[in-house]
Amino acid sequence: MTSPMSTLHPRVTLAHARVESVVQAAARMIACESPSADLAAVARSADVVAAVGAEILGREPDRIEIDGCRHLRWKLGSGPTKVLVLGHHDTVWPLGTVDEIPVEHGERLRGPGCLDMKAGLALAFDAIAALGCPDGITLLVTGDEEISSPTSRTLIEAEAAGAAAALVLEAGDDSGALKTERKGRAHYRLTFRGKAAHAGLEPHRGANALVALGHAIGAVVALADDATGTTVTPTMASSGTAGNTVPELSTLTIDVRARTAAELERVDAAIRALAPVVPAVRVEIDGGIDRPPLEAAMTHDLLDRAGRVAAALGIAPVRGVAVGGGSDGNLTAAAGVPTLDGLGAVGGGAHARHEWVDVSLLGDRLALLVGLIDDLLDARGAR
Repeated sequence: MTSPMSTLHPRVTLAHARVESVVQAAARMIACESPSADLAAVARSADVVAAVGAEILGREPDRIEIDGCRHLRWKLGSGPTKVLVLGHHDTVWPLGTVDEIPVEHGERLRGPGCLDMKAGLALAFDAIAALGCPDGITLLVTGDEEISSPTSRTLIEAEAAGAAAALVLEAGDDSGALKTERKGRAHYRLTFRGKAAHAGLEPHRGANALVALGHAIGAVVALADDATGTTVTPTMASSGTAGNTVPELSTLTIDVRARTAAELERVDAAIRALAPVVPAVRVEIDGGIDRPPLEAAMTHDLLDRAGRVAAALGIAPVRGVAVGGGSDGNLTAAAGVPTLDGLGAVGGGAHARHEWVDVSLLGDRLALLVGLIDDLLDARGAR
């Protein structure tokens, strides 16, 4: 909680005065729906985000289209990037959701994608503008984060190269903690190919792909490790064509999450070594490691720096938390760039119909972001 208004740091006072503008900017972006898989919707959203950002920052972004997906980049100054500010404008919500869950704001800001993460984009715009849009900042807003960044991954890595820090405007956790560890992720699809036969007349002439799948489920589940937090979860399965036929085709989808690259690689090697236990059934393995983990070693120094900034501003102390879900911060950290995640809005219900943002916390959040970027740019600390 902040101090009484009379003792607020000037930067905090200014940030609190900007909250309504932040909310209005976020509301405009939320109203333009942007489901990741709908490229036309993502393009429309990019236009709205570009317009909002241009009004606040006083300059148009670069519009970058890769495989039909539209991303936005504001590169401030002609020199190298010192601080990469990273966000995304796509959401998990299908078109029409905003009619069912309309944008509302009072003590809470509501609407599809408000917390994840259009309020974070509004904070990013306002924080950079508050610093006078100084040289050395690149703001990158991608359009496919919710589907694992297939078109923006190389763009993110290129923009992060050489930066002193990457600041990710995903939401903080429900208590406001910053995200200092994120699990890495791998996805697999196993296809078992056997031989069909009549289940009553001559099952011995078949090669049962479903039996092979069943044995594989036990093997992959055993790869999980409670001690390290590694989870290996079968998520979807399909098999067979008729109740009286030995199934010749079965498929299994597996989700893997782990805190370290070594754990992801251990599980990857084990899954690729799986051999069907049913003679004459063969297995095809597609997929692999999708996002590397965001490990604590890549966030420690930035969390300490954010703590010093918060103390200088007189706002609530910051703390870090480990979470299971991934973000584009996983990519910047894996590229060797110190990364701090969860600097966006605070609320609850991300990816749920009750998603909301706590408007009362936006002022302190904005002040922290302004102070942290300023500190990274010139090492003078919060002013």
